[in-house]
Amino acid sequence: MPQLSVIVHGPNAQGHLTELLDSLAAHPLPDAEVIVAAVGDWARETAERHAPETIVVPLPDGTGDAAARAAGAARASGRWLHFVHAKDGLPAGAPRLIAERTAELDATDPAGAAETPVDVLLFDHVTTTWKTAAAPSSDGRHLAAVGRAGRPLAEAAGLLRLTPLLGNRALRAAFWRTHEEELTTDDEPYAAHAALLHAGRVACLNQPAYEHRVLRPESLPPRAPEDRLALIDRYESLLALTRDRRAPRTVLYDLMVRDLVRTFAREDLPDPVAREFFRRASLAAVRWRPEGHRRPAGLEGVRHGLLEEGAYAKYRAFQTANRTRRAARKAVRTRKRQLGAKVRDHQYRRALSRPPDPNLAVFSAYWDRGVACNPAAIAAKLAELAPHIHPVWVVSKENTALLPPGTDHVVPGTRRYWETLATATYLTNNVNFPNAVVKRPDAIHLQTHHGTPLKRMGLDQMDHPAAAKGLDFAALLARIDKWDYSVSANSHTTRMWERAYPSRYTSLDYGYPRNDVFYTSDARAVRAARDRLGIAPGRTAVLYAPTHRDYEAGFTPRLDLAALADRLGENTVLLVRAHYFYGGAASPLTGLRRSGRIIDVSSYDPVEELCLAADALVTDYSSIMFDYANLDRPIVIYADDWETYRTTRGVYFDLMAEPPGQVARTQEELAEIFVSGAWRDESAAKARAAFRRRFCEYDDGRAAERVVRRVFLGEPEESLPPVLPIEDRTPAPTPEEATA
Repeated sequence: MPQLSVIVHGPNAQGHLTELLDSLAAHPLPDAEVIVAAVGDWARETAERHAPETIVVPLPDGTGDAAARAAGAARASGRWLHFVHAKDGLPAGAPRLIAERTAELDATDPAGAAETPVDVLLFDHVTTTWKTAAAPSSDGRHLAAVGRAGRPLAEAAGLLRLTPLLGNRALRAAFWRTHEEELTTDDEPYAAHAALLHAGRVACLNQPAYEHRVLRPESLPPRAPEDRLALIDRYESLLALTRDRRAPRTVLYDLMVRDLVRTFAREDLPDPVAREFFRRASLAAVRWRPEGHRRPAGLEGVRHGLLEEGAYAKYRAFQTANRTRRAARKAVRTRKRQLGAKVRDHQYRRALSRPPDPNLAVFSAYWDRGVACNPAAIAAKLAELAPHIHPVWVVSKENTALLPPGTDHVVPGTRRYWETLATATYLTNNVNFPNAVVKRPDAIHLQTHHGTPLKRMGLDQMDHPAAAKGLDFAALLARIDKWDYSVSANSHTTRMWERAYPSRYTSLDYGYPRNDVFYTSDARAVRAARDRLGIAPGRTAVLYAPTHRDYEAGFTPRLDLAALADRLGENTVLLVRAHYFYGGAASPLTGLRRSGRIIDVSSYDPVEELCLAADALVTDYSSIMFDYANLDRPIVIYADDWETYRTTRGVYFDLMAEPPGQVARTQEELAEIFVSGAWRDESAAKARAAFRRRFCEYDDGRAAERVVRRVFLGEPEESLPPVLPIEDRTPAPTPEEATA
């Protein structure tokens, strides 16, 4: 019996079935079967071309989605069922992820167990439209909040807020057969919600395993205005299933009122239909309102109140007044913006007419977050070697309070900001300055970057729209053309920058200045870093630093951190750092921060100090691995979604073939690597040595000095300190050595 039956169903809408079946054939899974409930001759012929990999169930034209799903399920022999519409897609490796996760659930829910089994597995998805590709959903935070353990819906009612698709959930086959009659409906959102309401327990997989394709509305048959009334019937039927479960009932009620209000406000319904919709929506809002339910605050609460009151005329008047008010405010804001832009542009142009200041240098890092990364290391060395050059940092208003005392800075958009950018001779950034910044011929722009590229960057993102997300490549090239120098840490990076950022800049193959600290720090610095983090001597500190994913809307830990900490034991401390894109607001870590063995270091700066304090690094595809490798300490790669990441983001090399240490694909494998000691065994050291030779090529502790002497002091290349051979470099001592 296969673990998973992937049931593809429906007509070959706009030819998308071909690419779906091609993707399944490209990543076959021994423990899964593919059944195509093909509606119409085109779908049948497309599916038959993929035989014998697929089981084809031919169905006549006009067969509805519900009947097609039922026909496919009738032929399925898997323990779990995953319904995939023929127009949709599956990220690379998705069936494997689902099959492995359901196998885990089966192992903990054996047949005949007294505990109620998990009936529904929920997972994340991406959305593709006629305008965008593989956009992340907002479901990840709900999945992360629940974690991996199976729970009754009453304990995880927030899961009802997930996008109601059958494609973003797998159903236990026995559960489907028990509730098949009710779930066999063409109203897919109803079936998706009803599956949760009937499930004994539900579990989550916090990874995208489905691609929902939204077809252009103009390409579909028009909907009759009266069809909107079915939305009310759907919610009333679902609310009837909640019985005495207060939490699911409250969530569903809030979803109903929100959807009814939005439908009424956004749909251009004929007046008779609009009145009937409002009347029935009002009755439903009153009939199903949970006892003690409180309306939301603000305008949303006013809308809810008018709906419950059944005040159609008042609601229309409220809508009109609100639209008028928004339009007036928008007009005022637009006029202020236009006037302010004219004044700033005039001030900037006047400043550009003045001679540049040879002793003025502007620094910025990570979109004006503050003093950090390569620019910070260069600025520190500049103060030592060229104190006559005055540094000014560009820092966003909300981050100025975090600056080191005495840091001269400007806030973006202010008058001094534009004057400083116009008159500085040196402009250093690890990203790019705004498009409006003019490149003066007598100014020097230094691009430091902020990582060694595993993922595709710059122009190489053009083939990966999920990563590019509407990036203006012409504007990107214009920004690149302003660079005079580009800093590189290794020849791999130099070659990739030449390809991703083609222009006439000079590559400075000097190493990354931010990595100097890994060679200049002594035992006292390592001990001080651990003391500041509260890591007791003798304890093993593991830094977990996952990267951003373009297909996810926010930071969602891919590990059950509490379970991992328990498995690793009392003597191990987990330092957990969310990617900086999320501003340190790693809400899924809330509740773990006070545990002595899990420390949220998402807002801790500098990150280099975290690396000095850690005995080992666990990461996925983050560039921190290339920096940490300079310390010659163990690195473990946790690559649970490598196929998805590689496909959606694009990569420059196969990390699975050239890792810096051991590789884990599941949490159990990760835990076993540490428990068994494999994280620091001979094979891990051998992999790390090869990785260091390739990616720590120029880092030796003097990168910042080389940059300052060449760029700011104008010294010739031949007079700069040569890069030491890797065998002659001495990294900072390990925590064990520092406390010996």
